[in-house]
Amino acid sequence: MARAEYVQEALAGLDRTAGAGVDPALPLYATTFVVVDLETTGGAPDGGGITEIGAVKVRGGEELGVLATLVNPGVPIPPFITVLTGITQAMLVPAPPIEQVLPSFLEFIDDAVLVAHNAPYDVGFLKAACAKHGYRWPNPRVLDTAALARRVLTRDEVPNRKLGTLAAYFRTATQPTHRALDDAKATVDVLHGLIARLGGHRVDTVGDAIEFARAVTPTQRRKRHLAEGLPKVPGVYIFRAADDRPLYVGTSGDIATRVRSYFTAGEKRARISEMLAAAERVEAVECAHSLEAEVRELRLIAAHAPPYNRRSKYPERMVWLKLTDEAYPRLSVVRNLAPTDTAYLGPFRSKQAAELAAAGFHDAVPLRQCTHRLSRRTTMPACALAELGRCPAPCEHRITPEEYDHRAAAPFRTATTSDPQVVVDALLARIEVLARDQRYEEAAVVRSRLAAVLRATVRMQRLVGLTGIAELAAARRAAHGGWELALVRHGRLAGAGVSPPGVHPRPTLEAIRATAETVLPGYGPVPRASAEETERILSWLERAETRLVEISSGWASPVTGAGRFRDLLAKAENGGSHQLSTERS
Repeated sequence: MARAEYVQEALAGLDRTAGAGVDPALPLYATTFVVVDLETTGGAPDGGGITEIGAVKVRGGEELGVLATLVNPGVPIPPFITVLTGITQAMLVPAPPIEQVLPSFLEFIDDAVLVAHNAPYDVGFLKAACAKHGYRWPNPRVLDTAALARRVLTRDEVPNRKLGTLAAYFRTATQPTHRALDDAKATVDVLHGLIARLGGHRVDTVGDAIEFARAVTPTQRRKRHLAEGLPKVPGVYIFRAADDRPLYVGTSGDIATRVRSYFTAGEKRARISEMLAAAERVEAVECAHSLEAEVRELRLIAAHAPPYNRRSKYPERMVWLKLTDEAYPRLSVVRNLAPTDTAYLGPFRSKQAAELAAAGFHDAVPLRQCTHRLSRRTTMPACALAELGRCPAPCEHRITPEEYDHRAAAPFRTATTSDPQVVVDALLARIEVLARDQRYEEAAVVRSRLAAVLRATVRMQRLVGLTGIAELAAARRAAHGGWELALVRHGRLAGAGVSPPGVHPRPTLEAIRATAETVLPGYGPVPRASAEETERILSWLERAETRLVEISSGWASPVTGAGRFRDLLAKAENGGSHQLSTERS
């Protein structure tokens, strides 16, 4: 065995799927496996130390090829390795080094799932050798027979999961001898014995076998049948309890693949484990494309508030920052907008977020902060803020309603509908003064308020630009041909579909329009949909590959609007106060 012994039958009929890309749904009987075993000098993998490689390629119980060779590790062999394996220094002197063996080995394992007993050890040596000698590791799917045996066999059947013990249990044709090819052939028989036992665990595919070998919970194994029969299409999936209550709602471009992932070792979230224990079935809602799936998910979560969903559950809890309608207006946090409200900002996801933005406006303009309803005719005693110069004291009529509106209320209206320049300049000036005085903690507080103001104004102006359009039709190329179509009315997805490949999309669009939801105009930035739904639609429309097909009116944003401060917003959210001192215009 001084040179590589490479024996392989004709490969004309083999599937040409790279190991890393082997379809996890491929049945085990149709999967090509390469069972490998290494002998080494011991120690940690460092790119060397391999003394022998043995590999057997099998599929459907049939042997397709064999690769076996001694390898010169370039270092002396420890005596105990010689005693264990029978491999001597004299046997390795004429053997090729690992860098000469790797090309043949990497070619041999192409198209296959790699199998080894205690696979991390063998794979670690092979990956280190590839890295050391400049070969790309193909990253094949790996199945560990030792890990699989721990899941399949009980302690009553075998006392341990050593290869020799398993070989005796399955009565393999070749007994392991601490030589690479013999051990690889023994592992082949062990693999076949384990696969025969997997049917009772509802494990029929290579992906299921790999996941089954990992540390999945008993609940995941017991409930994995819930993932059976689901469509491989975009849509929404709903985990339901025994009484049909929705427990969890999710979305994916491939429902079947996504739901299967909940039953793998990669799913470690405690709340999902609890959800799976209560789930009795999974319902799939097929959608035309990803945008419709995302919107349906949001609407289902909002309608049912599933206990195991964390986000998007209570859109009705959104709040607004409103300028009150009185002689000396103030900012008020409210749950709903009235048709008569004209100056407002939002929606905010929480009262705390709205109050942070309000604090930013209070830092920038002299809006009063008291909650009294002030009269044009009678006065009230001033508060401490007036004594500190933080309020123009409209309660004592130190300022006229007209001047108060010009200095305090008008900048808020302008900032929310068009240009927040006055507010931004005032906050940047305050940050600059605080930073110059080395009052960095106070500067950081003002910076967070500036970010809250910009975040809210940018968001609302984007929403207003879309929700003011009565109808908009857009399209983007579908992955498998045809066009994904969306009909949007006042910021709400009214209809969706996909035109067939090779067919003009106009008839499909007209059919969508004829059956689309009727959406009437309303007031506010999000009159007929949640802010999150409209933002999902905006993200889809703003993709480079999306095309506007028809639009009922112009889609525009203010030239001097908040959008031009996006870079400043990013700095305020991520940077220090010193980065903002140069932003004043």
